[in-house]
Amino acid sequence: MNSSAISVSGLRKAYRDKTVLDGIDLDVRAGTIFALLGPNGAGKTTTVNVLTTLLTPDAGRVVVAGHDVVTETKAVRAAVGVTGQFASVDDLLTGRENLLMMADLLHFPRTEGRRIADRLLDRFDLVDAANKRAAFYSGGMRRKLDLAMTLVGKRQITFLDEPTAGLDPGSRRTMWEIIRELVADGMTIFLTTQYLEEADELADRIAVLDQGRIIAEGTAEELKHQIPGSHVRLRFADRHELDVARRVLQESTKDDEELTLRVPGDGGVKSLRALLARLDEHSIEVEELSVHTPDLDDVFLALTRQAREEAIAR
Repeated sequence: MNSSAISVSGLRKAYRDKTVLDGIDLDVRAGTIFALLGPNGAGKTTTVNVLTTLLTPDAGRVVVAGHDVVTETKAVRAAVGVTGQFASVDDLLTGRENLLMMADLLHFPRTEGRRIADRLLDRFDLVDAANKRAAFYSGGMRRKLDLAMTLVGKRQITFLDEPTAGLDPGSRRTMWEIIRELVADGMTIFLTTQYLEEADELADRIAVLDQGRIIAEGTAEELKHQIPGSHVRLRFADRHELDVARRVLQESTKDDEELTLRVPGDGGVKSLRALLARLDEHSIEVEELSVHTPDLDDVFLALTRQAREEAIAR
């Protein structure tokens, strides 16, 4: 858990006169889920392609699973699995045949390949559909089969590019549980997603990429606290308590109908203690307290808008 599964320093990549990645740095801890977010054209796919040896960096150093992506390409490829946005299963084959084909490509003995296929079909709840052609699988089943095919080999790191795009909410949550199980078994997950809720739900750390640069990185909570909008909501039992509290907390916003005050603040332990101490000094009873922070949608929009404004200013 303390070692780096992926280490990126000063990564640059350009296509002719267009710079796609402009000196990015990343450090992904082993056994964690790392999410890379960014608008279309930010450089997410290029980043994944470099990390998985499909593209060669123009500058910088990239080490994946302890191997340099430029000088130790074969070792990197043996250590990683990639599941793309569009399932790469063969529709003419059954689920079991797809897995056996992958085992053959990786030169597993036939008996070992069958054992691996059976284990993965069971793990991904595809046993009942094992002998059906993949063409007749639902979107969620195809995604599960695609990920299972990636796991035929012993992968240290799996890259998931938009793993739940187009899935219904139930199938998305099933995939989330599978991803969590993989990490619990020691795998490292590098995730790109358009669903900010997904990153919030799964990722240990998140990086926001925009115009080829990392503009923010941290846990979901750390990112949420980077932009204004955090507040504490206090609800009172009656109008009298509400009015007294409003006089004490003059920076707050009152809602007479809900009997609440909205008090600006980061919601941290120290600030909450200070807030409650101010109320205690005046013997004000609080019926209910809750902390509200911006969600990742707010963070994403604020950070990318700020980055564009700064780029224009330059």
